[in-house]
Amino acid sequence: MATNILIDLDDETLVARLAEAREELFNLRFQNATGQLSNTARISEVKREIARCLTETRAREIAAAEALEASE
Repeated sequence: MATNILIDLDDETLVARLAEAREELFNLRFQNATGQLSNTARISEVKREIARCLTETRAREIAAAEALEASE
């Protein structure tokens, strides 16, 4: 997933995607612990997706705070 795609999402969709990625990471870790996971590289991919979502969320928080500060 490219970062540009995350920029185009609205806040609710971004939060939903973050929740889905966290749930997938939980499931992948569970499968890995039980020896059922065949593609262990997927864990790293999902971790990166979570980090990208969190980064975009934080960037939006900072932008909103700066806009609020500028309007005062």
